[in-house]
Amino acid sequence: MDIRPCGSLPSRKMAAPSFTGAVWQDPIIDAPAPARIRSNWVRFEPGARTAWHTHPLGQTLHVTSGLGWVQTFGGPIREIRAGDTVWIPPGEKHWHGASANAAMEHIAMQEHLDGKHVEWLEPVTDAQYGAGARG
Repeated sequence: MDIRPCGSLPSRKMAAPSFTGAVWQDPIIDAPAPARIRSNWVRFEPGARTAWHTHPLGQTLHVTSGLGWVQTFGGPIREIRAGDTVWIPPGEKHWHGASANAAMEHIAMQEHLDGKHVEWLEPVTDAQYGAGARG
């Protein structure tokens, strides 16, 4: 058993090209083998978002506060709020982040396949993100 006290691991400020805007991550778990889970608490300021990306074994997001948006490639931008849980299937190209006018926080959970948790792709353009500017 391993107990990590709250605040014992440093927050990480995330940066381009994987993120746009002010995004902070705090590690929750990166379990040793044979487990495959990695989880982070992610905080997005208004307008901040991930780049397009995929996960080899999918991803679960659990929104803990605020208002955010999530989109699969070619699909509509969907609103997510505190208490919502989102499942993104393996290999599905997507992005997620805060809405234009509100911050959003979520817990992100994904498993690795052969050591790989995520494949980062191109940034979400302002025009793509602006298509969601409803609130």
